Amino acid sequence: MGNADAQYELACQLRAEGEPAEADNQAVYYLEKAVEQLQPEALFLLGAVYLGGDCVKKDLKSAACCFHKASQKGHVGAAIAYGSLLLKGVRAPEKFAPVEVKSKFTGEVGKRKYDKLSETTGKGAIDYARRQFEVAAHAGNDLAFKWLYRLQEEEIEGTSSQGNEIKATG
Repeated sequence: MGNADAQYELACQLRAEGEPAEADNQAVYYLEKAVEQLQPEALFLLGAVYLGGDCVKKDLKSAACCFHKASQKGHVGAAIAYGSLLLKGVRAPEKFAPVEVKSKFTGEVGKRKYDKLSETTGKGAIDYARRQFEVAAHAGNDLAFKWLYRLQEEEIEGTSSQGNEIKATG
């Protein structure tokens, strides 16, 4: 398997310095090796590659899956990216491999299961996206605060427009 951090760093270096086609293929190879070990930065970068269709076929579900896994490992940028994809209606594949998580309190390693997000729609997807933004906001990310504000504003607008519809029909 190799060292996931070293594989991620090598992938970044190849993307920055190499010949475009060959370096991109090698970079994706090393990113995938790091992703197999659930390295958060590699998951985030591979998600961005899938999102943009840069050197791979554009695949929003694969991007969502990578962002979801990275956010579960504590990657703030991935939490924001994943939340925004959820709001656009993108659903990750139904089944995810469990991620090993080290407890901050006991130091024990356990496995965390994922929700079945393919079944999450409408309000459930918005709530799940909000949780992603709250995690990032808790880490102090300004963009997460903007997303939360935007969701709050849309909720207020939705509530007041529903109220007007009720008054008009009543």
